[in-house]
Amino acid sequence: MAIVNKKARFDYEIEEEVEAGIALVGSEVKSIRAGKINISDSYAVFRRHELYLINSRIEPYANASHFNHEPERSRKLLLHRKELDRLETKLKLKGYVIVGLKMFFKGSTVKVLLGIGRAKKKYDKREVIKERDTKREMNRELKKYSR
Repeated sequence: MAIVNKKARFDYEIEEEVEAGIALVGSEVKSIRAGKINISDSYAVFRRHELYLINSRIEPYANASHFNHEPERSRKLLLHRKELDRLETKLKLKGYVIVGLKMFFKGSTVKVLLGIGRAKKKYDKREVIKERDTKREMNRELKKYSR
């Protein structure tokens, strides 16, 4: 099961994707397995040369004891030092941001697919909407005549 951030591909022009591990506690993993997660506004920032995922909400696990996790805490992303250095230099360039695109299980571990890109302008978003609508209309017409 994968949790996808559809809003990110619409709001950002993704140039590169990076797969990273994420440091979680047990009740967070169980909540992710249950699908109780929201990564629609998540992004990654550097703190003391380490990458953290911000604004990802993992709901508290219902069957956990009173030692449950905090839903909106910052979670450390696990990458090799070389990858972290490369991402940090890229992030220093003007306009680049790292957003969470997808969270999924790879075996028994939870992975996050990060997208490195720039924010789209309003006219770019309008163009995407226009293309999507014309494509939908063309498919509708083709379906009508193929019967």
